[in-house]
Amino acid sequence: MATENTEQNENTQQNNNEQSGHDVPSAAPPGKRKKSLLIFVFILCVIAGGTTGWYYLFEMGYVKTEDAYVDGNLVQITPQLVGTVTRIGVDDGDYVQQGNELVRFDPSDEDIAVQTAKANLAQVVRKVRSLFNNVEQAKAVVAQKEIALKKAKTDYHRRQEMVKSGGLSREELSHAKDTVDSMHKALLVAIQQLKSQEAMTYNTNVESHPLVRTAAAQLRKTYLNQLRTRVVAPVSGYIAQRNIQVGQRVNPGAALMAVVPLNQVWVDANFKETQMRDMRIGQKVTLISDLYGDEVQFHGVIESLGIGTGSAFSLLPAQNATGNWIKVVQRLPVRIKLQEDELMKHPLRIGLSMQVNVDVKDQQGRLLSDVSPASPRYQTDIYQEQLSGVERIIQEIVKSNDIANHKDS
Repeated sequence: MATENTEQNENTQQNNNEQSGHDVPSAAPPGKRKKSLLIFVFILCVIAGGTTGWYYLFEMGYVKTEDAYVDGNLVQITPQLVGTVTRIGVDDGDYVQQGNELVRFDPSDEDIAVQTAKANLAQVVRKVRSLFNNVEQAKAVVAQKEIALKKAKTDYHRRQEMVKSGGLSREELSHAKDTVDSMHKALLVAIQQLKSQEAMTYNTNVESHPLVRTAAAQLRKTYLNQLRTRVVAPVSGYIAQRNIQVGQRVNPGAALMAVVPLNQVWVDANFKETQMRDMRIGQKVTLISDLYGDEVQFHGVIESLGIGTGSAFSLLPAQNATGNWIKVVQRLPVRIKLQEDELMKHPLRIGLSMQVNVDVKDQQGRLLSDVSPASPRYQTDIYQEQLSGVERIIQEIVKSNDIANHKDS
């Protein structure tokens, strides 16, 4: 019975397949399956070869990081004296040239101090001229005393001859001798007074006298304070972090604002210590900014390699000598100098993120610099000409108050 039922089911299934028009699928030929396997292996080989070629051409010999940021000089603007703000000439984002006025203070106190210093210098010049006149007067007194002593000696010698001839008493001769002694002592006093006067003017003239120089130095100081009521930009750049208001009373050293010279920015890239093995100063670097995207590439060179990790210079350095120590891969800052022409075309801002790719194939550079800079890294000459104006004022005051100049003219 079971055999008959099985045969009936097979016949029924065959009849159904024939009625539906479908054939029973047969297994794939062995040749076609082998061909598909070869194609798959070939594709894997191509991918592996391409990956290997890409690594050797574009990855090997390069070190990358995205832990990199634009940095630059933040030139803090601070006053050099106490003052009340009366004018603010710039705001955040403004561009200023070196020497442009940024802030102005109330100059009333400094103006009064300058006028007082000018008057004091004029008075000192007159006083010093009187010292030189006293020397001439003391010389005249000495000459007068010498003449008087010479006359007294002549009278004494004449009276000696008269006493020998009996024409004059010895009492008169004694009076003549006392007169000679008195004149001699008076001459000595005059000579000492002359030396005292000469000591006050020795090896100087009115302009180079210590008293005049002291008064002139005081005038220079007050003149500088007057100029410092106008706070100027020491460098060219963009204003940032303005935090003062009109009418505010500020003290010396208070941060008023910052000037950022964006043409002097650089990139600080923080590489893992395991990536620093082949890095050298002078190696070429390619950079991409998140601001401009992949369309804009910056180029630069490694200017310096970090001399310490960030944790070593942190305010609270890590205490590794503990029982809970866990090894953490440290990072070292690498400073990258950018090309100025590229910065002009595509300016960067402080703090922007950068993608850094260093070509480490060139191993000719140094690990650390061993040469001192031949010239200053940064400098400004905005303050060098400040005293040129006051020197002319000092010369005019000395000339107008020295009576000898008027006599010569």
